[in-house]
Amino acid sequence: MESTITYFEEPGRKNTLATLEIAKKRALELGIKKVLVASSHGYTALEAAKVFQGTGIEVIAVSISNSFQDLGWSMTAEQRSKIEKAGVKVLTGLHGLADGVAEGFYGENTPGSVIANTLRMFSQGTKVAVEISIMALEAGLIQPGSEVISIAGTSEGCDTALVVRPAFARKIKDFRICEILCKPRIA
Repeated sequence: MESTITYFEEPGRKNTLATLEIAKKRALELGIKKVLVASSHGYTALEAAKVFQGTGIEVIAVSISNSFQDLGWSMTAEQRSKIEKAGVKVLTGLHGLADGVAEGFYGENTPGSVIANTLRMFSQGTKVAVEISIMALEAGLIQPGSEVISIAGTSEGCDTALVVRPAFARKIKDFRICEILCKPRIA
């Protein structure tokens, strides 16, 4: 199989529409019916709702846990309501890789942190795309063994899209990144 990967010159929000269009094209080609988007305050989720409208592809927004509220990263009830009114499911939960109980006790020296930092070598969006797909699987919003497109980014908006076959956190070794659709060249 031959495929194309899009590399963005710079990371960030300005790549959002291109990332979503790339993801939509590949989802339609593969017959993928669920797309995950990381969304802290709703921008990416609302843009995805527009791009995927009428395709039959379900958009699921995954937001960061409320434990990050003090940093201003958590979604408000108003933002969540607006996203849901646009037809997007919203999942808020504990990070799938790190920032949980283990890190609370041991700091950055946990397997989840090592995996997260390794994925960041590809891009912040790669780490988050892997993480949100674990979270969605754990919540029962996607089926074990299914392929989904997972979209995330650097800071705000999205710049990374992956085709993944997620695994539960306790079976992380079964996780597969099937395709890299786009990412920042250097992030």
